[in-house]
Amino acid sequence: MSSSPHSHLHLAVALDGTGWHPASWREPVARPRELLTAGYWADQVAEAERGLIDFVTIEDGLGLQSSHHGAPDGRTDQVRGRLDAVLVAARIAPLSRHIGLVPTVIATHTEPFHISKAIATLDYVSTGRAGVRVQISARPNEADHFGRRTFPPFDLADLASPAGQERLAEHFDEAADYIEALRRLWDSWEDDAEIRDAATGRFIDRDKLHYIDFEGGRFSVKGPSITPRPPQGQPLVTSLGHQTIPYRLIARGTDVGYVTPQDAAEARAIVAEIRAEQEAAGRADDTVHVFADLVVLLDDDQAAAEARKDRLDALDGGAYTSDARIFAGTAAQLADLLEEFAAEGLTGFRLRPAVLGHDLPRISRDLVPELQRRDRFRTAYQAATLRGHLGLARPANRYAAA
Repeated sequence: MSSSPHSHLHLAVALDGTGWHPASWREPVARPRELLTAGYWADQVAEAERGLIDFVTIEDGLGLQSSHHGAPDGRTDQVRGRLDAVLVAARIAPLSRHIGLVPTVIATHTEPFHISKAIATLDYVSTGRAGVRVQISARPNEADHFGRRTFPPFDLADLASPAGQERLAEHFDEAADYIEALRRLWDSWEDDAEIRDAATGRFIDRDKLHYIDFEGGRFSVKGPSITPRPPQGQPLVTSLGHQTIPYRLIARGTDVGYVTPQDAAEARAIVAEIRAEQEAAGRADDTVHVFADLVVLLDDDQAAAEARKDRLDALDGGAYTSDARIFAGTAAQLADLLEEFAAEGLTGFRLRPAVLGHDLPRISRDLVPELQRRDRFRTAYQAATLRGHLGLARPANRYAAA
């Protein structure tokens, strides 16, 4: 699935608070007092839609944001507290027309039945533009909110050990079951299950609702859903991966995987690994998009972008680092990098604006026109659904009689 010289790239934008740099909330453009308002989120999505972006993701979590991977950090000088991503997406869906809306859900502590219903509802509210980003949580403090399970403390070094890898595999196997349950629930109503014939008094054809009888390692779901099959049939399923175990989840269960290569050679290796895992999972013929995540600081020249990062770092008390590559430069330089990465088989990019109020408009008003000049990005939305934007067909229902 590598790009031909003139194939169009896909672009997503990752929305989180006031931006991905922890000092972003202190910038004059940041609007931190409006973070808990619908208008703030509607404005971000409107700006992304102005740039014809395929979709936005909305971050979420089951504990306060933290600079530590495994536990709360106690900091009070960074954004803490957030709204529910699925509910934000549902609130702003009617205010947008074309862009896809992909909220984050934490599979480890939520029920697939509830989330399947929520994302199906989002697909109805948005008329076919819903997706979901499935994330795991291994933090002990988040498990404590639910009282059903206990997790030992960990840091990133622990996860690299054999025992840590085994623990990670358990979490991602659970996420794979979760995705499978979501997909079966979305199919549990056939497309024509609702008759709605007032004359005969038949609203529903009960033979077209199906038990899914899913049995997983951590949960079982009987089904059917109580929400009819979503407009897209299957809303978009996405997840983020940094190593083999999450790459396997991307290959087995998702439509889009986000990965974090630092250079073109790493991008090529990651794409090859995901394609091999797809084949092993029997999905070699399915389209699975692989998007590279990049944190972006965009300005009129590279020196200004780098100086802005330095200033933000100083405000935060240390150099900002990320799982993804951090790019500071011009829109043209970023377009060069995207083309270089795309040549290695990536089909799109999820850009994380360092300061939403500054860098999101730079994406929509500077980067997108630059890619359009190179014939690498659409000049208008062509499809009516999120699957359509990504060239994904509406799938047949697995339970419908052939």
